Amino acid sequence: MKARNWMFVLALVVLVLGAAAAPAWAQKPPLDPLTLTVGASSKVTIEITVTAGSSGAPAGFSLQWMTAQQFADNGNQWFLSDDPALCKASCSGRANESRFPLGPGDSATVTIGDLFDDEPGVSFNCDELECGTTYVFRAFAHATRNRKRSAFTGDDGSISGSTLACSSCTFSQGFWKTHFAAWPQDVLDNGLTLGTVSYTAVELLSIFNRPAAGNGLISLAHQLIAAKLNIANGADGSAVATAIASADAMIGGLVIPPVGSGSLAPSATASLAGVLASYNTGIIGPGHCEE
Repeated sequence: MKARNWMFVLALVVLVLGAAAAPAWAQKPPLDPLTLTVGASSKVTIEITVTAGSSGAPAGFSLQWMTAQQFADNGNQWFLSDDPALCKASCSGRANESRFPLGPGDSATVTIGDLFDDEPGVSFNCDELECGTTYVFRAFAHATRNRKRSAFTGDDGSISGSTLACSSCTFSQGFWKTHFAAWPQDVLDNGLTLGTVSYTAVELLSIFNRPAAGNGLISLAHQLIAAKLNIANGADGSAVATAIASADAMIGGLVIPPVGSGSLAPSATASLAGVLASYNTGIIGPGHCEE
């Protein structure tokens, strides 16, 4: 056989062996990219509908988000995946009773800012969003046994949504109790004074989480904290200025449980607590915020 024929055969063998030796993952095609649609929003949430491509997303998907300002300040680039400032949510399709294994063209809606870690398949590192803020989003479909993960959708920061503006309205004490990350930054940094005693934000949350159990001081504190949070959040507090001053005077130097062991009779606090509750729920004052 001529030398050039031998060289052709040898090259063919090398090509075949090289292909056979390539790792299996290198031969897997990626899943088709997802489609993201921005839906309704509130002051602290944005709905994102995730739609799978023709290959589906049988193992679920992951969402990432950051503020548009962070994206711009970072040179219109996403934070690195291991950067704790990058918000992420994994919606696994592998968990029992998960609603996230998507067939071709199937969709699932996720409410960013109102995720629940007890929902099957959901894990995340960020909670509520900030009011009056624009966010950018991107997502990818998780890899499967036969397909690599999809490319990011929205990797250029083109998919965005905004929370509703921070306005002069009030939230109930129940809202503030369950939306700690939405508290005004000044309160998170410096806390509040109730009576003549100063409390950190964490201590205030612990008071919210303590049932009144017949202690009028605690029930009054719940409404007073909420009223002061609403005012710090921009709500007009003129309708309850007198009630707040009276509540602070009644509490005085008592230290509220569980931070301390202060106590007041419910009969002594019911009237003031009722006025503050009417403000927080929008019966008086600027009105209740849509949650």
